[in-house]
Amino acid sequence: MLYNIALDAVGSDKAPEPEIRGAILACRALPVRVHLVGPEPELHDLLDEHLENEDLPIVIHHASERIGMEEKAATAVRAKKDSSMRVGLKLVREGKAAGFVTAGNTGAAMATAKMVLGALPGVDRPALATPMPTAKGKPCVLLDVGANVDCKAHNLEQFAVMGEMYARSVLKIHQPRVGLLSIGEEETKGNELTREALPLLKALPIQFIGNVEGRDIFNGNADVIVCDGFVGNVALKTSEGVGRFVREVLRASLTRTVTAQVGALLSRRAFNDFRRKLDYTEYGGAPLLGVRGICIIGHGSSNDNAIYNGIRVAYEFAHAGTNERIEQEFATRTRRHAHPLRHPDGPDATIQ
Repeated sequence: MLYNIALDAVGSDKAPEPEIRGAILACRALPVRVHLVGPEPELHDLLDEHLENEDLPIVIHHASERIGMEEKAATAVRAKKDSSMRVGLKLVREGKAAGFVTAGNTGAAMATAKMVLGALPGVDRPALATPMPTAKGKPCVLLDVGANVDCKAHNLEQFAVMGEMYARSVLKIHQPRVGLLSIGEEETKGNELTREALPLLKALPIQFIGNVEGRDIFNGNADVIVCDGFVGNVALKTSEGVGRFVREVLRASLTRTVTAQVGALLSRRAFNDFRRKLDYTEYGGAPLLGVRGICIIGHGSSNDNAIYNGIRVAYEFAHAGTNERIEQEFATRTRRHAHPLRHPDGPDATIQ
């Protein structure tokens, strides 16, 4: 059985080359059929060049428009009705694809997914969740990492519920420890948003451990860390930068100091293992939690390995029925508790 995965073929900074190469890698390694969404004539020619008569389950769906990284998401989503994002997400809504993957404009992907797929009952705003490596070996889920630049306290409350469910369903953590990202562990620390959100998270039926700090993202003391999309995206991009810096320093140091052949081999293996743990392309993308369907959003600078892993994540979500379980549990929890975890926001906040 092949799982149908729709891929935004013109999403990344260097599209469509990484998307085509990543789709080929995925179809060779996974039980998937990839639906490339974008300008058909261009994609058809490039696909033929890369396949070289190899028969793989890759099909093309025409979309005449692309939403660029520099475009205002709210405007582009409304104006470009034949965008690759909208066409791809419609395949999910119509049941023709089990999930959608894009490395395009994050705000546009979030807005389009909410418009086309719809939000889960009780969710005002979907959130991007990404696993972060920790010293204890188990990943820590950080959310939101960029879907919502400006948040209110009840948004963080909903993120905490969705993140806790994701940690249990996907990462198989029995009782995830949930923390609120702040500038100190004391309850009086933080800005207005974190101080308002803290009592809401304390009242939830989850294992809330209170405020946590930036270092707790990597030390393994929390399984889920909640923040607004502005702070989360800064933390994510800073982590990526630090990871690249450390890799380059280690590479240079090993080159200077390791001379013995056996020592060089062992050091290279250790270094490659370390590099994989910090390499964002190995994680593939962040699932957009809170929408009625699987939507994986990757980095704009995604290469073919990142695209491959984005497709892998979508396949794993679909194969495990993760989205359905989260939706069912969220609906059950919403009915069970007095407050429905939903607070009318009015018009959607401005999407950057």
